[in-house]
Amino acid sequence: MDKNINFHKEESSSPLERLGEASGIYIHIPFCKQACYYCDFHFSTSLKKKEELISCLVKEIEIRKEELNQSKIETIYFGGGTPSLLSTKEIEMLVNAVYQNHTVVEHPEITLEANPDDLSEEKIIELSKSPINRLSIGVQSFFEKDLKLMNRAHNATEAKKCLQTANQYFNNISVDLIYGIPDCTNEQWQENIATVLGFNIPHISSYALTVEEKTPLASFIKKGIIKNVDDEKAQEQFNILIDELEKANFVHYETSNFGKESFFSKNNSAYWLGKPYLGIGPSAHSFSSNQRSWNVRNNSKYIKTIQQNQLPIEREILSKTDRYNEYIMTGLRTIWGVSLAKIKNDFGVQFVDYLENQSKKYIQQELLYLENQTLKTTKKGKFLSDGIAADLFMLNLN
Repeated sequence: MDKNINFHKEESSSPLERLGEASGIYIHIPFCKQACYYCDFHFSTSLKKKEELISCLVKEIEIRKEELNQSKIETIYFGGGTPSLLSTKEIEMLVNAVYQNHTVVEHPEITLEANPDDLSEEKIIELSKSPINRLSIGVQSFFEKDLKLMNRAHNATEAKKCLQTANQYFNNISVDLIYGIPDCTNEQWQENIATVLGFNIPHISSYALTVEEKTPLASFIKKGIIKNVDDEKAQEQFNILIDELEKANFVHYETSNFGKESFFSKNNSAYWLGKPYLGIGPSAHSFSSNQRSWNVRNNSKYIKTIQQNQLPIEREILSKTDRYNEYIMTGLRTIWGVSLAKIKNDFGVQFVDYLENQSKKYIQQELLYLENQTLKTTKKGKFLSDGIAADLFMLNLN
């Protein structure tokens, strides 16, 4: 490490010190038409309990209205599952519940995750007249072979048609893409990126295909039906993604998120910057400065408990070490990095000393660098940020 680097200098460029009181609400919609082979999120392909569950979501919003300490809500995010299976009437019911129980900022970001096969022109027009002002569309790939391998419900034609139509009614659209898919060549990956850019989409979220335990994908790979994921190829495609989106004037503001100026996801940014959020629905997680909680991962148990005016929730109080580790993990994933001044102020000098010692090798390897007393990942280090963060964690709880 450069001996001129001073880890204790009182300076920080991180926006964390300037966070306001605003919070977010995440609403988990645990229903899908069919199961994607790679997904280990909580969902059901049966819609029998949809109406009952939505009424429980409304009730949970009411029961938990005091948890955010009356801070204003700046983002409402419908995730899943497949929230685009909801009718606009159901969406409005849930948004109204938030407004009735919380103070919402004047122009909140209200995002709906959606699949292309749900986004007919009629549905898009309906959504444009609803409170939804941002669409996050799960395209993943424009190649039929990739979509079949992942068991996606849409095809490439539907994906392109929905983007074309959505552009006519929404100006804030995000597209999800997956890289590292077996047999997806670098040339095909570049074509996926170029196709999205051709629709002038202002935000892209992109993730490596990950083999989660107990998913069909894991089973198919084990049986030799599908090739295993190639980490080296995934890293190549991640670097291609960075290069292509940089040329198109996107800002790589978080490991998996790229946005044009003024189109960063407020929901995503709040999460990575450590703002509090409330998770509503089965399996949904919540976070505040020193507490994490999560709802039961079972629709029937969730419904039964909420109907009894109780919360199906587990809570964990975060120790100082937990909070330090959380900050390292989230900070290194973003362009805002890890503020040394914040670590000193919030955790103490011993944590700064520990970080200095642990990060030396990564700075020497040009995977991390210091800028204005903020530790950040280099372009070479971005793909490895989670592993680097884990090595910077404080393991001794004392």
